[in-house]
Amino acid sequence: QVQLVESGGGLVQAGGSLTLSCTASGRTFSSSAMGWFRQAPGKEREFLAVITWSGRATRYADSVKGRFTISRDNAKNAAYLQMNSLKPEDTAVYYCAANPRGTVTIAALREYDYWGQGTQVTVSS
Repeated sequence: QVQLVESGGGLVQAGGSLTLSCTASGRTFSSSAMGWFRQAPGKEREFLAVITWSGRATRYADSVKGRFTISRDNAKNAAYLQMNSLKPEDTAVYYCAANPRGTVTIAALREYDYWGQGTQVTVSS
């Protein structure tokens, strides 16, 4: 089992940057694929990015490709989402999630077994 805690959210001006962290506890983190998702008020939770257990493969949603970068450090049991060129429409609660099938880059929410509580990101115009 994996417990996940996100941090690093906050208020930032449009065009700014933030780095979100996801700290994991549990023995399966290093073998799990890690994903980042977000949910804006009144909208469904959406996929942003995923990284395989080894870090060798990543996948991004079109909406964030070129602006966001996902990474991980298995020695620290942590995953990260570097967010650049933020826009007001990036305002949402951001979640990390773990997929025990560590070699796949799946976007579907149902494939992720473990979720964090989320961290709020607000981008002002």
